[in-house]
Amino acid sequence: MLEDLIDDDFWALIEPLIPARSLPERRSAGRPRAPDRAVFSGIVFVLRSGISWTLLPKKLGYGAGQVCCRRLAEWQEEGVWPSLQRLLVDELQRRGNADAANAIVDSLSVRAVLSGDKSAGTLRASKLVGKASVDRKRATFRV
Repeated sequence: MLEDLIDDDFWALIEPLIPARSLPERRSAGRPRAPDRAVFSGIVFVLRSGISWTLLPKKLGYGAGQVCCRRLAEWQEEGVWPSLQRLLVDELQRRGNADAANAIVDSLSVRAVLSGDKSAGTLRASKLVGKASVDRKRATFRV
């Protein structure tokens, strides 16, 4: 199942970005660390499918969902994800597959600094409550 999501060529690009973790020398204290490739595949599976970390099936071979979630945060702190994004964009450009016409920009990740009308740009709860209270006064029904 691991080969379906992350093939060998793709993993060869990604693996140098994953920080090497030096484990303390212990004989048999605790579980062995899950392989990075399996955990990375689990992270991709959860993010693509949208399931909860706790619902990640162990039989897929990705490891426990909590391990994947913890490793995601660990790699985020190490700066793996921005490096991975740069690497993938460079690789797509090298292959000639980078097309700006097919790019998707998420409004939560890109700030609109010079947006248009200020009143239409941001929806504030106080404005909603004010309008709702006015509408409630008008729509008074008596039974």
